[in-house]
Amino acid sequence: MDGGHPDPWSAVASGWAESSTTTCTSPPITASSRRAACASQALQLLHEAVQRGELSTREALERHDRMTEVKIRLLGDRVSRSVALQLAQELGASSATACEHLAVTRLQADALIALDPALVGLADGVVPSATLDDLTG
Repeated sequence: MDGGHPDPWSAVASGWAESSTTTCTSPPITASSRRAACASQALQLLHEAVQRGELSTREALERHDRMTEVKIRLLGDRVSRSVALQLAQELGASSATACEHLAVTRLQADALIALDPALVGLADGVVPSATLDDLTG
């Protein structure tokens, strides 16, 4: 999968489909609906990768299985927003939204995987970061 997606929501779904671990963002709807929407987009991306010949059906199904086993924390809960605001103030960041990604990463005690170099730079010294290759390699 090429990672050239038009919006962050697709990029997150793509990363999840490729690595089976990520944080997922979505429009303001219920958490279970957001998880389902993210899983649906990731499944579509896996299907497209099979159609392009990048993955076999078996590989796509294995990734789908791993993906559905992963517990994800969605942006927008009260605790993550509070931590995001604190981080934005501490870092002097212009984007509280970007800090939400860092907050969720910190709360999950995980590593940030982001396609946006600016977000990876913001994470430096705040939370560990990794690449998709780190997860799949």
